[in-house]
Amino acid sequence: MLRHFGSAGEALSCEPVTQGLLNRGYRVTTTRGTYFLKHHLDGDREAIVRQHRATRRLQELGVPVAPAVEGADGATVAVVGGRCYALHPWVDGRHRDGAQLTVRASRHLGGLLGLVHTCLDHVMDPGAAGAAAPRYESRDPALTLREISELLALARGQGPGDSFDELAAYRLTERRALLERHAHRRPPPGAEPAPGWVHGDFHPLNLLYRGIEPAAIVDWDRLAVQPRAEEAVRAAAIFFVGPTGELELPKVRAYATAYRRAAGADARELAAAVHRVWWERLNDFWTLRWRYVRHDRRADPQFAAVSALAVWWTKEYEAVRAAFTC
Repeated sequence: MLRHFGSAGEALSCEPVTQGLLNRGYRVTTTRGTYFLKHHLDGDREAIVRQHRATRRLQELGVPVAPAVEGADGATVAVVGGRCYALHPWVDGRHRDGAQLTVRASRHLGGLLGLVHTCLDHVMDPGAAGAAAPRYESRDPALTLREISELLALARGQGPGDSFDELAAYRLTERRALLERHAHRRPPPGAEPAPGWVHGDFHPLNLLYRGIEPAAIVDWDRLAVQPRAEEAVRAAAIFFVGPTGELELPKVRAYATAYRRAAGADARELAAAVHRVWWERLNDFWTLRWRYVRHDRRADPQFAAVSALAVWWTKEYEAVRAAFTC
């Protein structure tokens, strides 16, 4: 594979990078430096090339990214044995979640995501956002209630079970009651904020810091057209959630104020995004599907905070909306 990237040198070592759920990554040391080798499991070469073109142009606009290395023919994707690989410069940095960010750093984070969204407007097809965006219909609570029953049966059917299974059953029962109480608040069709190109997976594991400054936004696999403000709300709900499910609202407020300013988004747009993402969280059980349906426990550590957030957010709905819009 490295022969495709002749300027990268000869391989000296290759070590798996353990973080990440959707792709495989390796730290490769060669005679000419250190690189991040990414194995794209979905294998959609055209989509990967589009991501690489976007990040190269984003770098030219001052967005901190790590564009893919080009081969001698200018291509950035090597296909070996039917599998797609890309090579990126290794970025020395660390991940920082919201607990490690000050209010000032949280403000900087919101401004950075706003910069990403405005720059994507320049580097992507300007007509694609309007043409490619489907209707983003919110989840039908009747489907969620059916899913809750299925997951409850799986959680309670684990033999003697463990503390995770007990918490899962408790949260599923709790969520069922919340959904029945709030089913009338399902966002109506057409209530979504304006669509645009977004990173698609903006969270702490996809942002590397060098000191207190962001060094690189990585993993652009989900680059797509979506309601832009919803990405801002989703990111905040990941960065600033505490272990028991509460959002750090002072940091959220600083982050959201900077995002609105940088992206040109108004309070009404953020309010619509808050409501739709709240509903999304109320109806989402992806961590439990991974455990009980896919038999993959890598997401288990996220379940406690994620499941508690939906309950806390419902209780503190007005305070959360104010943090994003005031």
